[in-house]
Amino acid sequence: MKTIIKQLLCLFFLCASVHLAAQQSVEQAANGKEPSKEEKNAAGKMNILKVNLSALPFGNFSFQYERVLQKKISLSLGIGFRPEGNLPFKNSLNDAANGDRDIENAINNAQLSNFSITPEFRFYVGKKGYGRGFYLAPYYRFASFNVSSIPIEYNGGTGTKSINLAGDMKTHSGGLMLGAQWFLGKSVTIDWWILGAHYGAGKGNFEGKPAIPFTQLEQNDIRQTIEGIELPVGTIKAEVTSTSAKAIINGPWAGVRAALTLGFHF
Repeated sequence: MKTIIKQLLCLFFLCASVHLAAQQSVEQAANGKEPSKEEKNAAGKMNILKVNLSALPFGNFSFQYERVLQKKISLSLGIGFRPEGNLPFKNSLNDAANGDRDIENAINNAQLSNFSITPEFRFYVGKKGYGRGFYLAPYYRFASFNVSSIPIEYNGGTGTKSINLAGDMKTHSGGLMLGAQWFLGKSVTIDWWILGAHYGAGKGNFEGKPAIPFTQLEQNDIRQTIEGIELPVGTIKAEVTSTSAKAIINGPWAGVRAALTLGFHF
């Protein structure tokens, strides 16, 4: 995880510094027209720090740094995280379970935390530029979801027993977002992520270990229970031995982005 983050941060700042230096040289050599006062003020403030207001009510903390590279182009880096807690939208998820007791039990007991990092390029399509107006933003997103206390019930021969699985799921995806940003006064910005969608792949590994080794009957029942879970996308495979139960998830991953952020322009 730390290696991935360091590589992304190094790439981000390297691209920003190289592109900005090259662009300034080109503009100084090719642009013989004196920029307006408004353009000078906007171009003089190349950095924007933002907080995602829409994420806060759901217990998520999301921040973004944007570096303006030239009038039409900027580079942004977003980082988000959620401390461990109950699954969001539990009631809606339970409704979608259609009465499946095993799924409802997992939804009600599972604990979730997550982390994401999202670098993106922004192409401003309006006349103002320098971080203002409508933009298109192709982006990449890495996300990691840690889940614990996922109960799996099984037949122990003498009655129903339960084991809790815990693990994480990592996803890689790419997408495109439409948004618009406004400057309010000299230092405040409002950034509206109108709509973004991303698609990619994810892999999850969740494991639980029993206090007493599983019998063969218990292993068979746990395997059937795990592989009987219906996922909206992807596949789930069980690996069960006398000393552990694993659920392995593979498949496509998709998501959307929409938010309102408040920023400081400097």
